[in-house]
Amino acid sequence: MKTDGSPPDDLDAFVAENLDRYADTRGVLPERLDEFGERYRSQGHLTREQLYEIAYESSTRSAYHVEKNPEARCREVTRNARAVDGDFSAIHLVTGLAGFKAATASCVIAALDGDRHAVVDTRVWASLERLGYLDGRKESFDAADYVAMIEPIRAIADETDYRPVDVGYALFAHDAHVREGTLH
Repeated sequence: MKTDGSPPDDLDAFVAENLDRYADTRGVLPERLDEFGERYRSQGHLTREQLYEIAYESSTRSAYHVEKNPEARCREVTRNARAVDGDFSAIHLVTGLAGFKAATASCVIAALDGDRHAVVDTRVWASLERLGYLDGRKESFDAADYVAMIEPIRAIADETDYRPVDVGYALFAHDAHVREGTLH
């Protein structure tokens, strides 16, 4: 692995190697995200209980905030998030629900469409920064930061045989593997 802040020469190998490591992390389980996505696509929306489950998978400490949302609002927002064009708008819409900051909201839209979206967080940002795709460290994110992350994630996906959701998992695992010290 190069340490000069540039992407690896073999992105396919980089993604494959780090996807193999993902099972050893505390990240959202891809199988669970797939289950949420299947329900989301078949129902056309997510319920408050389903949103709570996604939030719990992503951030157990703050999941209880989801229960503050009225059931009808959960269904409305997730129905609208399916129909909206634009990454910023989709994330921003979901972050309007209690319990959903951009990182947790990314789970919702990645569940809906892993061919276009990825689960992002501090670890994903750090890997993208380490590989020269982004500048500076971040510990909290908004919709604009999601857009900043998803663009290079899609670029990596376009250069490899992986979907953006898988690239996101690989970037998460890469940071978990190389980071020295604590996350925050």
